[in-house]
Amino acid sequence: MAPDHSKWKLNHTMLRVKDPKRSLDYYKLLGLSQVNKFEFPDNKFDLYFLAYDGPESASQGAHWSDREGVIELTHNYGSENDDNFQINNGNKEPGKGFGHICISVDNIQAACKRIEDAGYKFQKKLTDGRMKSIAFALDPDGYWVEIIGQKPVDSTKDVTTTETSAYRMNHTMIRVKDHEKSLKFYQDVMGMTLMRKSEQKEAGFTLFFLGYPGSYGVPKPEDSPNGVNPLAGKEGLLELTWNYGTEKEEGQVYHNGNDEPQGFGHICVSVDDLQEACKFMEEKNVNWKKRLTDGRMKNVAFVLDPDNYWVEVIQNEKLKKSSD
Repeated sequence: MAPDHSKWKLNHTMLRVKDPKRSLDYYKLLGLSQVNKFEFPDNKFDLYFLAYDGPESASQGAHWSDREGVIELTHNYGSENDDNFQINNGNKEPGKGFGHICISVDNIQAACKRIEDAGYKFQKKLTDGRMKSIAFALDPDGYWVEIIGQKPVDSTKDVTTTETSAYRMNHTMIRVKDHEKSLKFYQDVMGMTLMRKSEQKEAGFTLFFLGYPGSYGVPKPEDSPNGVNPLAGKEGLLELTWNYGTEKEEGQVYHNGNDEPQGFGHICVSVDDLQEACKFMEEKNVNWKKRLTDGRMKNVAFVLDPDNYWVEVIQNEKLKKSSD
């Protein structure tokens, strides 16, 4: 029997960081709050979980596993003092694969100015290039953070204030070799819905936005006023970028972030019944990186997608049955 995917959430995206203090300062400037931390001193690493948790946020006060759009920062002890330690941001060879995370903001010009005034660099400013409605800021490790507006860009050009609790951790982008195989995996196995498709034929690529609709629903094409992404108000989306022709290439085209050089680690889905979800995936003949029964940690599993990206599967603690 297929699980109830309406109770699943694209919970978090894991990024390795060199210096947690620098990274936490940056993401707190973007309005994110630390909602959990796991310390593993014996294994020499810590995990920081960040989410939007203000009065206008999508899931204020929720348990960390019952949210969408969480960012997990992984810090391996000592990297902050290692001059040779560098993060692979996923956007250059030989480590190309993961592309960016994306936040949606209330007043995009004011939000970008605030980040720039704090001294952070941009990969692309609003005024650069043809697309004047998106920007890409760089975090301390060089990860790209896309910034999109929740309102038409023309309507916010004279606004000088921005309310970070209105922001959303909107999506995570990964490049895929064969869009048909990836869509089949994320829809049939992970139970996601294709919520938007953006064809950029002249530029030679197509973008697919998948997620768990929940109460948000699936927007219609006409729900996009003046270039605003109709999904800008949602959290926890997965953007698949397919560059035309990659499906014809031999072997693995993209880097999964976990082989050297390392950076992005995984995306994570939280489910209502972890045992049943893993049983369902076993029946779907998935490629496992780690079954529930492997190793010491019996409460997490990792599946490999068609490009060998890691997908973590965890229990949504809010939905856990009391008999467990």
